[in-house]
Amino acid sequence: MNRVEAIAREVYGPDAAVPYAIRLTGGASRETWALDVVVPGGDRHELVLRLDGPGAALEAGTGLAEEARLMRAAAEAGVPVPHVVAAAGPPAGPPTDSPTSRPPGPPARPHAGPYVLMSRIPGETIPRRILRDEAYREARPKLAAQCGRALAAIHRMPLSCLPETASAPQAVPGDPLRRWRDVLDLTGEPHPVFELALRRLAADRPPAAPAAVVHGDFRNGNLIVGPEGVRAVLDWELAHAGDPLEDLGWLCVKAWRFGSPLPVGGFGGYAELTAAYEEAGGRPVDLDALRWWETFGVLKWGIICVMQTMRHVRGGASSVELAALGRRACQNEWDLLGLLT
Repeated sequence: MNRVEAIAREVYGPDAAVPYAIRLTGGASRETWALDVVVPGGDRHELVLRLDGPGAALEAGTGLAEEARLMRAAAEAGVPVPHVVAAAGPPAGPPTDSPTSRPPGPPARPHAGPYVLMSRIPGETIPRRILRDEAYREARPKLAAQCGRALAAIHRMPLSCLPETASAPQAVPGDPLRRWRDVLDLTGEPHPVFELALRRLAADRPPAAPAAVVHGDFRNGNLIVGPEGVRAVLDWELAHAGDPLEDLGWLCVKAWRFGSPLPVGGFGGYAELTAAYEEAGGRPVDLDALRWWETFGVLKWGIICVMQTMRHVRGGASSVELAALGRRACQNEWDLLGLLT
């Protein structure tokens, strides 16, 4: 019995069948599977399973069990997310799902590694399709406002739902500029535009806002979209305590517009995003502060591109995709020059 079937039967009982299971593309250290589970009586459950690859060590992001906890807290706050059916931590610890959150069946048993099992939500995640396909023509004008409302809900989530490593000290998030300057220094590569951006951002830093739960990667590409708009927010592994405008600025980074002239995810304008955010209970948005966080986001993505390219160049991971990200670093330098003028 493979891991997917073992987990399905662990959750739904030993008589559950898995007539359909396919591994989805993307992800190196983690696997994502689409699967159907049929239980005695004929009920069919359409699911997505995320699990660590065999022998993979967790990277810097949130663990899968903690990610499931975040998604449950997000659902309680009103964020559209997939329903978490069950989740488990590392094999040495007990599963994190409680009897009340699992379908009827025998108690969960130890398994090969951490996982999150969630409902499968139909829709599109590929940004170029969302921005261009006729099927999403009516959704596109709604997306910026829907993102504003979703972000307001995220920022209402209690800081206590974050893993200790992401929330401590909860009231004083680390300095993001210092963090990314240190990362750039570790590459050993000269990048004058990034250095200029770091200095300008340090000189023009807006007042710090009270800490909130920050999604960390809220952007076009991490949303499930249907013809009516946003159906779910995905990929919670980078959630942390920080300034809520970090999320809004990241959504506006030019890389996530995918060729569209519209600044918010390629599908809307700043006014649509901020008005909906404030109306849904988010703090008032200072546009200069939003521009600062957008500029920070471009800088951060540029440094990430350098980091990923170094993994290929220095032999850490041979990958055409990682090598191609070197060109993205230059694009982010160009974008930064435009934002800094």
